[in-house]
Parts: sequence; structure tokens; C-alpha cells
Amino acid sequence: MEKDYDVLGKYRAVSNKLKKRFLKRPNVAEGIEQYSSLSKLLKEQECQQYAAFCALAQARCEHTMVNAAGESQSLTEAARNFLEAEVANQELRCPSFNEHLTAAINCYSHAIRVHIENNSAALAAALCMELGNALKKLNKPGEAMAHYQRAAELQSHSPLDCLQSLSEVTSCKIAIKDYDGALSVLTEMAYLAQERGGSSITGRPVGAYCDFLCLCEISRVLLLMMLQPTPQRIRPEHAQTLEKYTWDFNEDNTTVQYLGEDLFLMLQSIVMACQSSDLISLRLLQTELWPLLSTEQNHLLFLVIQELTHPSGEGV
Repeated sequence: MEKDYDVLGKYRAVSNKLKKRFLKRPNVAEGIEQYSSLSKLLKEQECQQYAAFCALAQARCEHTMVNAAGESQSLTEAARNFLEAEVANQELRCPSFNEHLTAAINCYSHAIRVHIENNSAALAAALCMELGNALKKLNKPGEAMAHYQRAAELQSHSPLDCLQSLSEVTSCKIAIKDYDGALSVLTEMAYLAQERGGSSITGRPVGAYCDFLCLCEISRVLLLMMLQPTPQRIRPEHAQTLEKYTWDFNEDNTTVQYLGEDLFLMLQSIVMACQSSDLISLRLLQTELWPLLSTEQNHLLFLVIQELTHPSGEGV
């Protein structure tokens, strides 16, 4: 208790020094140093929310000094401290109104705005991703999705980073069971990878772009098999995706080149098994595909089987 009063006294002492007085300008630079020291001291004492308040006060001082880099750094530090406080509350199962999480989001948003105002889109996008990851860990995929989407918008000049952000948007949409939305984002990702990832010699996607195309292709096929859109409702680009798996195998098919022949044939078998409602074949294919798919894709395949088992939609 005495330590709490001592820290509070130090905070008030620094704040009083910064108050405007007649014919005397406050020493803001000294205030920044003192708030920073106090924030570190509180963090060592595991008082993250109070450390965050000191970092916020430091950010205000940096703003007064017109130091955008220092302001954004202090705001980010405050946001991270508020997040740590929120995680600690949840681990202890303390009843709360998520006030620390709200404060963290506000601090992140302010820091992002400062970066954007100073033409630092890459740093702003990195903070959007950091906030999205934090919300996802706190089991809030619906809220995380908006921040991943904003990161993707800020990364328009960096295709690979943009694709990574969009893949996180897809994961969030699947987590909240917005399968149509996930399918749309995956289609957008496939177009982006094909458009921006082409080789200057062959024009075909290379390197990491092929990995993203592979991810998009598998997830899109599984989502289409789960949703089973009617011929009247299916979008032309999705119909084209399925057509590749209904005709005879073609070695010139660019899809085969980044999927590999074995995986392509197994996806083709899944499409045929779903169209004929062959659950036995689907379960056998699930065993073979399990090591080749990501955790998320294996979950989608499980949902496909559930949906075929319960055609009324209970599986989804």
C-alpha cells in the first residue's frame, strides 16, 4: 500500500511540474524522462494498467514536443501494457467490463493514426496486425477481422504482406461461420496473387505466390463443397473453379503446377465424391489428405462431411 502511495505521489509530482505557470514554461523533456522511468518501475511491479497511464502521459508530452515517432512509440507501449492487464484479468477470471481492452484498442488506433499522418503506412499496418493478433488470441475473431482488413488496405503496395493479412481475414470469417464471406476473400486473394506474382519471363506466379494460390484453391474447393451453391446462385468465378475438377486431367493446367498432380487428383476425387454423396470415399480421402492440409482446411473438410451427413444444414 505504501508503494502505491509512493508511486501516486511521484506521478502527481511530475504532473504538477508540467502545469503552466505564470512566466514559466514547463520542462516537458524532463517530464518525458520521468514518466518513462515511472512506467518501467510500475511494469516491474506488475502494475501494467498504471504503467500504461504513465506511457499515455509520456505520449502527451511527446505530442507537445511535436515528436511523432516518440508519441507513436509511447502510445504503442501504453496499448501493450493495457493488453497485458486485460490478459491478466482474464487469466484470473476477474469480472470486468473489458475496460483495459477498450483502452488498448483506443491507444493502438491513435498510434496507427499518427503513423498514417506521417506517411508510415507500413508501421501502421504492422500495428493493425498486432492488434488483430491480440484480439484473435482473446477469442474475438469478429473484432480482429476489421483490423486485419485495414492492414491489408494499408499494404496495397506490398502484395505478399497484403495476402498474409487477407488470409487472416479469411480465418476470422471461418471462425465466425461467415463461409460466403471467406469464399469471397479467398477469390480476391487468388486474383491478387495471379496479378502481382507473375514471373517477368513466363508470366506465371512464382515463389510465395504459388503457396498462396495453393492455399486459396484448396480452401475455395472445400468451401464450395460445403456450401453446395445451386447452378442459379453460383458465381461465374466459382463455377470456373469447380469446372477444373470435373473435366479430364490436363497437364497444361496451371492449377496442377502449383498444387501438384497428387493433390489435384485428390481434390478432384473430393468434388466427385461430394457430387455423388459418397461418404465412404470422402472419409477415406480425409485420411489421405489430413497430413497435406492445414488445421483450418482439415476443419473445413470435416464440415464438408458433416454437411453431407446432415443435408439440412446441421453439419454447418
